[in-house]
Amino acid sequence: MTPFAKALGVHLLTGTGAVLAMLAMLAAVDQQWSLMFLWLVVAFAVDGIDGPLARRYNVKHQAPQIDGVLLDLIIDYLTYVFIPAYALFKSGLLPGWTGWIAIIVITYASGLYFADTRMKTKDYSFSGFPACWNMVVLVLFALKPNFWVSLAIVVILAVLMFTRVKFIHPVRTDRWRWITLPTALAWTFFAGWAAWVEFHPQSWAHWGLVVSSVYLVTAGALQQLLYGPDG
Repeated sequence: MTPFAKALGVHLLTGTGAVLAMLAMLAAVDQQWSLMFLWLVVAFAVDGIDGPLARRYNVKHQAPQIDGVLLDLIIDYLTYVFIPAYALFKSGLLPGWTGWIAIIVITYASGLYFADTRMKTKDYSFSGFPACWNMVVLVLFALKPNFWVSLAIVVILAVLMFTRVKFIHPVRTDRWRWITLPTALAWTFFAGWAAWVEFHPQSWAHWGLVVSSVYLVTAGALQQLLYGPDG
């Protein structure tokens, strides 16, 4: 297989995220939340795979006809932001005016964040919360906290998008990758498990989601505390 064919194959893999987003949206419209999240988990897994493949096969030079970064951002906005925000609004987890605040804050702030040229740090972490609302909303579906708690989480994370607080990238951030990458894989497993059992309140997947989510959310800030602002 030629280098061009390999690079093109990576672009085609990335593009499947658009199909997965549509399947998730169709499930969301029918309020089949577990099915919607299963499609989003698959999309999350594809997003975790295509980046390393893109760098390995040097897609920017071998298949420059397609802008892989732009394609990835379009799909990420759908699967990380737009569909989860819709689910949060329509599910009733944030009733009335709280739901309106959530979808406006999530979609507007995330659009600005995705266009921010400073979103990556020197060690390839994220500067500010990286708009991973698919992960946040899935955990909210699993735990079903009081709506005030859910709204507070949404607002706090939206504000954190525009701070210099660091959030690690599971694949690209070198420091602690030996624990970060397995934790991200574990989160993906627990997310799929929780969706598969339709977020049954007695599922052990919920504990796995909480533990792995806490690490993924706080590890970057902890690195900054231990190693300095550029840590």
